[in-house]
Amino acid sequence: MAPALDLPAAYERMRPFPLGRAVVSRGYRLAAPYFLTIPAKLDVLEPGRAVASMPARPWTRNHLGTVHAIAQCNLAEFAMGAVAEATVPDTHRWIPRGMTIDYLTKATGTLVAEATIALPKSLGDKVELPVEISLTDRKGHQVSHAQIRIWMTAKRT
Repeated sequence: MAPALDLPAAYERMRPFPLGRAVVSRGYRLAAPYFLTIPAKLDVLEPGRAVASMPARPWTRNHLGTVHAIAQCNLAEFAMGAVAEATVPDTHRWIPRGMTIDYLTKATGTLVAEATIALPKSLGDKVELPVEISLTDRKGHQVSHAQIRIWMTAKRT
């Protein structure tokens, strides 16, 4: 099992370096090994917002030559996990609870996922929050939209 990664701290520490984001992205993918199935990179990470990109590769394409639906889901979840790590306070933990995705048009080439979350002013012990993720192509056209609901609970001391 991979050691825990403090994603926001690692991102801030490595962001200024030329390969910093690539190194952090690789560490994030290793911390959650299923993410190794896609060539995702974390481009922006801040509380409430994360942006990740994924170039199309042969193993991310379907029989039609477009980016496979599940590769799009994985990119959406990659961005969602990053924004949750950067936004959910240390007093709480989170886990995905459900996902919906709408495929709006053919997805080709590099995709960019932007995930956003808004925390309520007061966080209770148990709360479900939606994370909205927009996936766009290199021309800026939205190819799919996902919503991943996360379940947050207060950590017990």
